[in-house]
Amino acid sequence: MEPLHRLAEAIGIARQWRSVEGTAQSVSDASLAMIATALGYPAQNAAEIAHSLLQIEAEHCQPPKMIVTEVGISTPLSPGLCRAELTGEDGVTRAIPVKDWVLPPVERPGYYRLSFGGHDVTLAVAPKSCPTINDFAPGKLWGPAIQIPALRGETMHPFGDFGDLDDAVRLFANRGADVLAINPVHALFPGNGNDFSPYSPSSRLYLNAAMGAPELLDLPPIPARQGGALINWADALPKRLADLRALFDSLDDAVHGRVSRDNASYGGGLRRQALFDALDVHFRATGANGWQEWPEAYRDPENGAVAVFAAENAREVEFHLFVQWLARESLAKVQAHAREAGMAIGLLADLAVGVHPGGADSWSMRDAMLQGLTIGAPPDPLGPHGQNWMLTGFSPQGLKRSGYAPWIETIRAALRLTGGLRIDHAFGLSRLWVVPEGEASHAGAYLAYPFQDLLRLAALEAHRAKALIIAEDLGTMPPGFAGAIAEKKMLGMRVLWFERAADEGFIGGSDYTPCSVAMTGTHDTPTVAGWWSGRDLEWAKALGRLPVDSTAAQEADRRDWDRGLLWATLTHDAAPRPAPNDPKPVVEAALRHIGSAASQLAIAPLEDLLAEREQPNLPGTVTEHPNWRRRLDAPLADLLEKPENAARIEVLASAREAAEDGLLPTACLGRDLRRGG
Repeated sequence: MEPLHRLAEAIGIARQWRSVEGTAQSVSDASLAMIATALGYPAQNAAEIAHSLLQIEAEHCQPPKMIVTEVGISTPLSPGLCRAELTGEDGVTRAIPVKDWVLPPVERPGYYRLSFGGHDVTLAVAPKSCPTINDFAPGKLWGPAIQIPALRGETMHPFGDFGDLDDAVRLFANRGADVLAINPVHALFPGNGNDFSPYSPSSRLYLNAAMGAPELLDLPPIPARQGGALINWADALPKRLADLRALFDSLDDAVHGRVSRDNASYGGGLRRQALFDALDVHFRATGANGWQEWPEAYRDPENGAVAVFAAENAREVEFHLFVQWLARESLAKVQAHAREAGMAIGLLADLAVGVHPGGADSWSMRDAMLQGLTIGAPPDPLGPHGQNWMLTGFSPQGLKRSGYAPWIETIRAALRLTGGLRIDHAFGLSRLWVVPEGEASHAGAYLAYPFQDLLRLAALEAHRAKALIIAEDLGTMPPGFAGAIAEKKMLGMRVLWFERAADEGFIGGSDYTPCSVAMTGTHDTPTVAGWWSGRDLEWAKALGRLPVDSTAAQEADRRDWDRGLLWATLTHDAAPRPAPNDPKPVVEAALRHIGSAASQLAIAPLEDLLAEREQPNLPGTVTEHPNWRRRLDAPLADLLEKPENAARIEVLASAREAAEDGLLPTACLGRDLRRGG
């Protein structure tokens, strides 16, 4: 094998991969060399490759910082060990005989200190599986998925916040919902109205401070401001930052003391986030977009210039500590209210697949993050040239070197305030498509991640938090992924539009995998009303996004055929098929379909419960479509009181109740007939 190819294999860069159609594809040597170099293994010539191979050998000889296993199984250790000591979280230490360099099974999940050969290693022992729906409540549960900024309350604001989310929780809890799924609420760049996508955060460890709701914490509310049909983020976010500053300046010493006490347990990480935000606001005013454009002295958190800035701008740092407190404590109130109102799970958070390269996580955890690489997707029929999401993520080597601390803290932060978590693009736990900086997306390659370790750690954190985990499994599935997710009893996603048989017909809800979430759609798919009426085709035509080998007329004909297939599945043709401009009966039938599905949980986007035609986000667009800007046209309470909307919610709730009367499957079996490897 060529030395470069041996290096790529040792690092985990796939030289070959298969397209959606199953066609074998190869990665060029030039791409392999660029990706290896970006990962810290220079590979531009034979000498560099030879040195990098030696570097990898040396790394393999180093004791790990963490060993990840699970209850009930033996764990291989490094050869040469004969005795170990295990210390539990309770502080109790006991000697462990190591036979044939294998640690005997540990029966209790948790983190342990394992001592051997003069080294202390953290042993993470995961449970066999995550908590399941039946650990929360019997039966088949349901709830809405909501884009928080789209919400309107009785008080006029340019976008919805955690106060409006609190109202939504109350409204849906009263109607029998047990879960309320939300868009990511990760920290964005404070006051910046340009980078507002919830899936391109500055940090996944902290919160979007603009969402904080002071009225939930008995503080003066944010002043009312006029808002339009679409959110004008460029105007709204700077004004919200100004309103939060005014609130901060009005606080008395008692509140400041309360904030300091509540923040104390979050330690240096929270202070570093506040310091980053203060620096970002300062340098963004000079035109800098991300820490790479700051003056050199401020790009390293450990540089003395950063400490000087913190001392000279102490009140600004305290302000950002305050707004993080405000967001955290108000979101905690929402979750508490959800449980008090009878929701079995409450809020279901969303973990973005990556972060903005110029954001706080990239600045503060540089050794654990990909450098010189961004993540995306390989070429496929929807994106013939591939996709570059212009995000960065964890480096597999960086995760191992850090003992997985960043991953653990990311999961822990997401579960601290909610009842569950959806992991966006969960395939990234197994592999990510990485693209060298400055190169086209198709010049990327799949990079392998320590899948089993990451999966076990997520299960361990879910066990400790008593939280539900959903793994978003839409797209080209890596080999072995479905079985591993099913074994851990993470719920997969069964979205109406993608649940199709070999003949392209839609499959019945009874054939959905029990260990899954049935959904009428996601934020990235057309709404039911939009699909039935062809609104998505209108957007595709207007933006030049129709398939290259098809015309608008051909797509319209194909859609008409698909309408027949969908209506037959939803109703068995028991009623005449509605016209394209009459989607409401179809929306109702789709809600009944997922409500009666075998899935243990059913989630309907709020847009479908309201029979809206427009979707929140159109993938592959930035400004061409009003992504993440749409708002409800009235307060949510008023909309849910409308008879037709109330009836649709009742259809979903009643279908779930009726499904409980049948046999409720308890096994979570892996099944996937629709995706490639």
